[in-house]
This record gives sequence, structure tokens and C-alpha cells, in this order.
Amino acid sequence: MRKNPDPVLHDTQSTRDTRRLRIDKVGVKGLKYPIQIADKAHQRQNTVATIALTVDLPHHFKGTHMSRFLEVLNSHGRLIHVENISGILRALQKKLNARAAHLAMEFPFFLEKQSPVTRSVGLMDYVARFDAAVDGDQLDFMLTVIVPVTTLCPCSKAISARGAHNQRGHVTLSVRFKKVVWIEDAIALIEDSASCELYSLLKRPDEKFVTEQAYDHPVFVEDLVRNVALRCNKKSRITWYRVEAENMESIHNHNAYAVIEKDRR
Repeated sequence: MRKNPDPVLHDTQSTRDTRRLRIDKVGVKGLKYPIQIADKAHQRQNTVATIALTVDLPHHFKGTHMSRFLEVLNSHGRLIHVENISGILRALQKKLNARAAHLAMEFPFFLEKQSPVTRSVGLMDYVARFDAAVDGDQLDFMLTVIVPVTTLCPCSKAISARGAHNQRGHVTLSVRFKKVVWIEDAIALIEDSASCELYSLLKRPDEKFVTEQAYDHPVFVEDLVRNVALRCNKKSRITWYRVEAENMESIHNHNAYAVIEKDRR
């Protein structure tokens, strides 16, 4: 019996498109991938990132080759850091014949923290994000951290005979730099700017300390972004930053919000 010849597998993505519309970014997103992050102590932290990989697509191509994004990522192993992100982007450019390539990855980042009085040890989780792109030979890299903090209202403290309302807020700091800014340093910069930092484990003496610490350092949301901005201005390695603060108000059914962005190049 004669066997049927193997069917021809057409490369539809490479066929010509006649609509003459260039696509800025096309690729994969929402990809969960186990990674190892090199931290400031030169240790390796295992975590799981949500990744997006994209390239530009010239107007005359119908589509891109989605499998090639995964091939490039897998070929670089699991240790992701600033130094090898550029290699991933260059490989995407080459494998997909693209001028521009983009990588975005967001992941939980953990720090071991001691409580302020009893020195009880616990793990605090933060959100970190890398956004990187190459366009031709030009590389752009941005680090973002999202840090939970405590803020205490200066107005409430000033007008109240007993206590003052406080709330938990989130500060989002994005930076570009000429020398590496570590995730840990960006987190510390934010926590030093708030009424008080957060801890995962507090005993009664610790709770007393953080309550009084916040009361002694009241900040509006405006104060919070200004405090972070002033600290960024003192870091010569930071060339651009954007700081956002959002307080989940405890006496309102809405949030307070502020943002400062500055290009220092």
C-alpha cells in the first residue's frame, strides 16, 4: 500500500499582508515562568514571573511566529537579571527579524525582615517589575517596585483630641538608571519616606512601636511622593523616575492619589 506523502505545512504567518499597517507590539503575554532573581546579597531567589514578550511587525507580514518567543526564553535558562535581559531581547530581534523587541516581567519579591523591637523574623512580599526594550541598537530598562506602607493623616492628628486616622497605602516607584539600582534599595527608599514601614510579624512591643512611629511621622499622600522624589534626587545613578502613591482611606470610600515624574538626564 502506498503511503500518502507528508502534507505541506504552509507558513501562513510569513505570507504578505496588503493592508499596509505596521504593528507596534505583537507576541505573548500572561506567561507564567519560574525564574531565579539575583538579589543584592548575591543570592538567588526563586519566584514565578508573569512575562510578556513582544516585537514589532512590519506592515507586509501577516503574522509573527509565537513559538519562537518561548524558544528564546527557554534558551536563556531561569536566572533573570539586568545583565542577561539584553541578551534575551537581542535574541528576539534576530530570531524574529524584528527592529524592536520588548520584555516585561512582574514577580513577587521577598525580603526577610526583623520586627523593630523584639527582632522577630518574618518574610515581607513586594511586587517587582522589569520593563526592557531594544530598538535597533538602543537599549531601555526600567525597574518598578510596588511597596505597601503605613501613612497617618497630619490633618487628623492636628484637629483630633484623641488619636489620628491612618491607613495602608501603596507606593509605585519606577526608575531608569546609569548604574544598577537594586530592588532592595528601591524598597528601602520608599519605606523610609512613609509614616512607618510594614512588617509581617509583630509582637505587642513591636505593635506599640509602629503605632507610635506612625503617629510621630504623619504624611499626606502629597508628602509621601515628595519624600520619595527628594530621595531619588539625591541618587546620582537614577536618571529618571516616576513615583505614585495611593492611600486606601480609612474614613472615606475613595482613595487619595498623587504622582511625580522627573527626567534627570
